[in-house]
Amino acid sequence: MRILHHGAVNGVTGSCHQLYMNDYNSVLIDCGLFQGAEAAGNNNKNQLSIDFNVRTIKALIVTHCHIDHVGRIPYLLAAGYTGPIYATEATAALLPLVIEDALKVGVTRDKKLIQACLDVLQKQLISVPYQKWQTIAVLNIPKEDIKPNEVCYQRQKIRFCPAGHILGSAYVEIELATDKPISRHRLVFSGDLGASYSPLLSSPRAPYRADTLIIESTYGDKRHEHRNQRSKKLQAVIEHAVSDNGVVLIPAFSIGRTQELLYEIEQFIYAAPKNSLWKNIEIIVDSPMAANFTDKYRDFKTLWDKEALGKIKQGRHPLDFEQLYTIDSHQDHLSVVQYLSKRNKPAIVIAASGMCSGGRIVNYLTQFLPDAKADVIFVGYQAQGTPGRAIQQYGPKGGYVELNGKRITINAGIHTISGYSAHADQLDLINFVKHITHKPREIRIVHGDEAAKQALAEKLGQLVPDARILRPSN
Repeated sequence: MRILHHGAVNGVTGSCHQLYMNDYNSVLIDCGLFQGAEAAGNNNKNQLSIDFNVRTIKALIVTHCHIDHVGRIPYLLAAGYTGPIYATEATAALLPLVIEDALKVGVTRDKKLIQACLDVLQKQLISVPYQKWQTIAVLNIPKEDIKPNEVCYQRQKIRFCPAGHILGSAYVEIELATDKPISRHRLVFSGDLGASYSPLLSSPRAPYRADTLIIESTYGDKRHEHRNQRSKKLQAVIEHAVSDNGVVLIPAFSIGRTQELLYEIEQFIYAAPKNSLWKNIEIIVDSPMAANFTDKYRDFKTLWDKEALGKIKQGRHPLDFEQLYTIDSHQDHLSVVQYLSKRNKPAIVIAASGMCSGGRIVNYLTQFLPDAKADVIFVGYQAQGTPGRAIQQYGPKGGYVELNGKRITINAGIHTISGYSAHADQLDLINFVKHITHKPREIRIVHGDEAAKQALAEKLGQLVPDARILRPSN
């Protein structure tokens, strides 16, 4: 057994891990796109190429639908992968939407080519309920290749468990076995774990056993604000920002962050006094993708936590309320940008991409960053090399950012509320490992900047002193 890492080890994007149970059989966990500085220095072909052997891959296992975990799937298919693609039921419903958008933005607008790729994807896509073991078919190993006294795994099965990150997200348990019942090895790939007490989805519960653990470390060196604190901070920042009738921009990924923000904003509106500004402010979601994903969140209400389901029983609609407006066409988007620039009335705009590296948020930033009455609120991680990181770093100093080849001066207010990250923080990650009854003998720390991985490694070394702790690199 061996693990090769094809991404998300020198940073937080490009998640792709290949688990070999023997020389003839492997599975791939995620196949994501590189972003920001992690994509810099390579030409487009190198960023997207599948430079590893796909012939042994018997299954692609998808932990969730963020582009840094699934963006290279079309290239995997083009490289000749014809096997099954396993995902949770919600992820299987979301994945074609994500891939279609990724193809339109980064590859082609040719509808026939896009549909051909989606047809292939749908044929190979298999949805698996949470907590159900799924056996993966493997090739028989020639007897002459099995060495005496060698542990040679011949069977494998997988199970998805809720990760609490976004709708359908999962960590994956993989069990390898020989013909001897007692000779088994359990691996756990964390995918992206959700933050505790996030709205809408329940927090992840640790597995009973993990002999080998591959764990993310996005916030391995940081602690998030408590949900009550971040909620109050978001409300206070918005109320201050709109006091001068300015526009508030919130860059957010279409899936996960957008729905959490809507959930929180609906609560602000619901609890506000009758004459409050919250009763009149317009909430604009400028993203057809976000609208589609929000529909899917409503379709999968059974995955919501008790608090969210309780609001529905009260007759409230936390993802579909009166002051919410969704912008669909590109022409409508351009019209809204101009409309907001000329009016003297506050509005909140939520638009992708979450790291400001593309999408409709760029037009809003180009228009409003020079405006001192405007405000930008970051509620998620900004990877190195992305425009979001530059705005976050230089905006408070009155600096500038490059957008679409233009230098944009930043006069707008810049705010960061880290507590709204959909990722587990250091304490969440430690607690996840702490509550594994049968502790891992090996822990591989991935999906994080070097400082985050180092900090988490030190903490886990204290928690599981007998474990071998690795920080793999490409």
